[in-house]
Amino acid sequence: MKTKFLVALMLSILAADAYAIRIPDDKYKPSDTLEKAPENWFHLDPEEDLINGISSTKTYRELLKGKKSRSVVVAVIDSGIDIDHEDLQGVIWVNEGEIEGNGIDDDKNGYVDDIHGWNFIGGPEGNVDKDTYELTREYGRLLKKYEGLSEEDKKADKEYEYFQKLEAEYKKTVSDMETKYRSFKGFYEGYKLSRKLMEAYIGTEELALEDVMAVSSTDEKVNSAQQMMKYVFESGIDEKEFEKGNEYFDVGLNYGYNLSYDPRDIVGDDYEDKQERYYGNNDVKGEFNFHGTHVAGIIAATRNNNLGIDGVADNVKIMAIRAVPNGDERDKDIANAIRYAVDNGAQIINMSFGKSYSPYKSVVDKAVKYAEKNDVLLIHAAGNSSKDIDVKDNFPSQTYESGKDARNWLEIGALSWKNGKESVATFSNYGKNSVDVFAPGVDIYSTAPKQAYESASGTSMAAPVTSGVAAILKSYFPSLTSKQVRDIVIQSSVKHSKLKVLKPGSKEEEVLFSNLSRTGGVVNAFEAVKLAEKVVKNKKKLKVY
Repeated sequence: MKTKFLVALMLSILAADAYAIRIPDDKYKPSDTLEKAPENWFHLDPEEDLINGISSTKTYRELLKGKKSRSVVVAVIDSGIDIDHEDLQGVIWVNEGEIEGNGIDDDKNGYVDDIHGWNFIGGPEGNVDKDTYELTREYGRLLKKYEGLSEEDKKADKEYEYFQKLEAEYKKTVSDMETKYRSFKGFYEGYKLSRKLMEAYIGTEELALEDVMAVSSTDEKVNSAQQMMKYVFESGIDEKEFEKGNEYFDVGLNYGYNLSYDPRDIVGDDYEDKQERYYGNNDVKGEFNFHGTHVAGIIAATRNNNLGIDGVADNVKIMAIRAVPNGDERDKDIANAIRYAVDNGAQIINMSFGKSYSPYKSVVDKAVKYAEKNDVLLIHAAGNSSKDIDVKDNFPSQTYESGKDARNWLEIGALSWKNGKESVATFSNYGKNSVDVFAPGVDIYSTAPKQAYESASGTSMAAPVTSGVAAILKSYFPSLTSKQVRDIVIQSSVKHSKLKVLKPGSKEEEVLFSNLSRTGGVVNAFEAVKLAEKVVKNKKKLKVY
C-alpha cells in the first residue's frame, strides 16, 4: 500500500470519538475563512458570530442575566469522570445522605459510600478498563451453543440465521482490522527508520520540516527518508498520534474482538441475572476517564472562573455513573445506571455511547420507561459511523421493542463549526426518523483528566451540548416537565430547510440537511429559552414530535 493511503488510514482511525488534538487559541473570524475552530465556538451565535454555535453566551447576556435558577442534577453515564478537575469543582454531585468512607449504606439505597455516584463496571478487587464488543460477545455465545451440533440441528434453531450474520460480520471485521494493523505497523516502522536516518544525517533529534527539506543527497535511502518525514510533518502526525494508533489496534484485536477475553469476574455479579442491581463499587473515576471528563465539562464546567472553559449550564450538579468501558457497554449495566440516576435525583441523563447490537434491549427499555414514568429526560449520542440509523441499528434507542417511541428521549447528531455544505460532521450518524436534532460536536474544547483541557469530536460531544441546554431550561423554568423540555429543544431548534450539506461519510454527495433528522434543526439555547418563557407564562402549546 502507498504511504499516502496509510497516512489517510491512520488519520481516519485517530478521528474517532475520544481521540483529538488540542486546538490552540485562534482569533475569531467568520467560519468560512477559519482554518481552526475557536475554542468556545459552540457558545457562539450564528447571526452575531457567523458560526454554528448554540448562542449560549448571548442567552446569558440578554435573556437570563439577573434571573434566579435552581440547581439541576445531570447524570453522566460514561467511562468515568475526573471529579478532582479544577474546572469541575463545586459542580460534582454529592450524595448528602451518605457518610464518606464509613463502609455503610447510610441512605439505604443499596450502594455503599456512593458519595458522587456509582461504578457498575467495578468490583471488590478493582475495575474493568477494557472489555469486548457486543458483536464478539454475541458471536461467542452462539459459537458455544452450536459447537458439536449437526448442520440439520443448527438450521432448526431459531437463532441460527442470526448466528450466521454475526459470524460473517465478526470474521470480516477482524480480518479487515488485522490487514489495517499490518499496514499501520509497516508505516510506523518505516517512519521510525526514516526519522532515525534523518536525525543521524542532520545531527539532531529535534527535527523540523525546514531542516528535513534542506537535505540534499544522492543517497536513495536518505531521499526516501526525507519524503517520509516530509509527509509526516505536513500531515501533522507525531509520536502521540502513533501511540493512539497502537492503542486503537491493541484494544480492538487483543480485547474488543478477542473471543477468549472476559473481564466480568472483576465485577463479581451474576451476569446472567439481568434483574440484579446491587453490584459494583464507588470508584467513579476509573482509569479510562478522558471521555467522561470531557463530557462533564461541556455540560457544567464552572462558568466565568477564568479557568479552562465555560460549561453550557451554570447551575448543575454532575452525578458520575461509570458503566462504559474501553469496549462496548453492557445492557445490564446501562439499565442499572439509568435506574440509579432516576432513584437518586437526576433530572437529565447524558448517554454518550452506543453499539450495533443489544441482546437485552428489553432490560434497557424497562429502565427507559422507568425514567419516563419519573419525569427524567434521556439525551443520547447518535453515533459516529456515518450511517443512517433509520436502517442500521444503533443502541440504546428511543424506539421500544413494541415499536413505540419514548417521549423522554433526544437523539443527537453532530454539527461542525464550518458553514455551508460542511456544516455536518462527516462522521455523524443521521436518520430522518431516528435523529431529533443536531448540535455542535466537532473540535469541542473541554476538560480532560489531570487538570488538562483538550479538543475532541463526536456525537459524544454533541449530546452534552444538548444536555447543557436542557439543564438551562430545567434550571430557570423548573415547572417544565421532561417531555416539555424535549419538545422545546426540538421546536426551538434553528431550521435549515434549504441547506444542502455533504452526506456524512461522503466527500461529494450532497443532501438536504432537513433529511438528516426529524426536524432539520440545530439546537439553540437562545431560541429554547424564549420558547420556554412563552410556555411557562402564556401556557403556549408545544408541537409534539
